[in-house]
Amino acid sequence: MVLACKEGFRRAVRMRKGVMGIRIRFSMKGGEMMKKSLLVISMIIVLAIAVGGCATKRDLQRVQSQEMATSAKADQAAQDAQAAKATADAATLKAETAAARAENAVKAAEEKEKIAAEREKVAAEKEKVAAEKEMIAAEKEKIAEEKTKRAEEAFRKSMKK
Repeated sequence: MVLACKEGFRRAVRMRKGVMGIRIRFSMKGGEMMKKSLLVISMIIVLAIAVGGCATKRDLQRVQSQEMATSAKADQAAQDAQAAKATADAATLKAETAAARAENAVKAAEEKEKIAAEREKVAAEKEKVAAEKEMIAAEKEKIAEEKTKRAEEAFRKSMKK
């Protein structure tokens, strides 16, 4: 509705048809009438916004169900994350334990290798000593044979005389 002037507005408002076709006569002055009509219009707009803007029970239930679903998904994701973290921690612990065992095995193998090398050295030295003893025994045997020969020769010489 376009308001051209106060007087035209007053005339238009004085005789209006109501909702049911009843003519309503206003006995207010133009300024008051305008204030009242603006108030009524604003109340109608507020009421329409309130009625249209208010959520229904179905809307509230849908929002609550969505919120509960989102909350459940978040809880499930948190539980999954905790389970994954626990699994990762367990795997890390197993890996550390395996690494420690492997390290210990390497150290034990190195120690066994050193012991084996020392045993080889000892065995080589024993062989060397045995070979030297054999040589000494052979030399002693030669010396003993020579002495025996000399003694026999000396005995023969003494017997010949």
